[in-house]
Amino acid sequence: MAIVSLRSQQITVYDAESWILRAPVSSGQKGRETPAGIFSVIQKQAEHYSNLYDDAFMPHMQRLTWSGIALHGGVVPAHPASHGCIRLPYEFADRLFDISKVGMRVIVAPGNAAPAAISHPALFQPKADAAAIAAARAAQAEEATAKAEKARVAAIAAGREAAQAMTPVRTAELLKFKAETQLAAAERAVTSAASDEAKAQAEDTRTKAAARVAELAEQLAKAKAELQPKLQAVAAARDAAVAAESARAAASEAARNTARDQGPISVFISRKTQHLYVRQGFRPILDVPVTIQDPDRPIGTHVFTVMERSGNDNEMRWSVVSLYGSRQDEGTPESRDAASGSLAEDTETIPTDPGPAKAALDRIGMPEDTRERIAELVSPRSSLIISDEPSSRETGQGTDFVVLLSGEPQGGIKNRRRGLDYEARYWRPRGFSSWRGGGFFTW
Repeated sequence: MAIVSLRSQQITVYDAESWILRAPVSSGQKGRETPAGIFSVIQKQAEHYSNLYDDAFMPHMQRLTWSGIALHGGVVPAHPASHGCIRLPYEFADRLFDISKVGMRVIVAPGNAAPAAISHPALFQPKADAAAIAAARAAQAEEATAKAEKARVAAIAAGREAAQAMTPVRTAELLKFKAETQLAAAERAVTSAASDEAKAQAEDTRTKAAARVAELAEQLAKAKAELQPKLQAVAAARDAAVAAESARAAASEAARNTARDQGPISVFISRKTQHLYVRQGFRPILDVPVTIQDPDRPIGTHVFTVMERSGNDNEMRWSVVSLYGSRQDEGTPESRDAASGSLAEDTETIPTDPGPAKAALDRIGMPEDTRERIAELVSPRSSLIISDEPSSRETGQGTDFVVLLSGEPQGGIKNRRRGLDYEARYWRPRGFSSWRGGGFFTW
């Protein structure tokens, strides 16, 4: 995951163990603020250009919303300066682009949040047989692939043997044809012979030609007899190869489907709607009502993530990041620095206190069959989001859940329209040229 701190103007990237990359950023300026909330990378383009303002170059673009919010390389002053996107230093954007994947969670926090380890009975744990089923089907697909390859090789070998056996047949057919031609000529010579001596000579030639034809006919019959089982072997080998290929395709499809079902899922529970939603591969797969204790009392916004499998396949290690509005920090030096547009000196991330997150989990009640179904799907990189907020209108086709903090400025997204054909657009002063590895401009 990546966590962007709007207060510190900093991005920190995490793997399953700890943070691995960190860099300054420049988020949306006043009136065009980058919205605080929960996103994921939904598209990557190494070379991306604005389709509105003179083809402004936005290298290593990683889209967060279809309306145009994205991570990308750009000029990074020590204050918010973009029109809603998150600008990264060029080299950092390149490096992050290389290691990130579509679906990577991106959390835009008002403060300096960081993940913390958490355990709780309500956090989903996979069923013991889920990983075993996936491994078994992968092994079946591998075995079917090996059998298909073996059958293909056998069919090729059978075809080669049949081709070799065909050579004596064709040779015998050619020689027999020539002998039959000579016999026909000899018969004409007997008929047209003008003297007894010529006739006798012609009959001798005809006898020899007939004997040769008979000999070659016998050779041809023998060659065809030897060829026949090889042709049958070819037919059988080809049928076996076709059947093995069909079995391979079916096993591979089953393995892919199982792997897809074992892929990361996102679970979202909204206090606003009192519903639980599940997405997998950016597709909605579940929507059920849930019970939240004290539904009129705020529950906060918490992002729980499966970091990795622990000692055995039946346990997952979870982390949590809790998001708090900037108003809770009003009056602090850091918030004053952010408000004035300068980078705060204190950029140290603050690990989440698991207490409020655990309290949020304690308040959630869901049907047992829903819990079991989710447990069948959960895997590393899966997540559970609990929030007071509903999902944003940016949640839709080709996205994971997008959740915005309603108490934070959202100018950078309110000034954009949503649509699959819409590209990120940025303002550029007239007369400035696009960055091409040398000069640069203000986006």
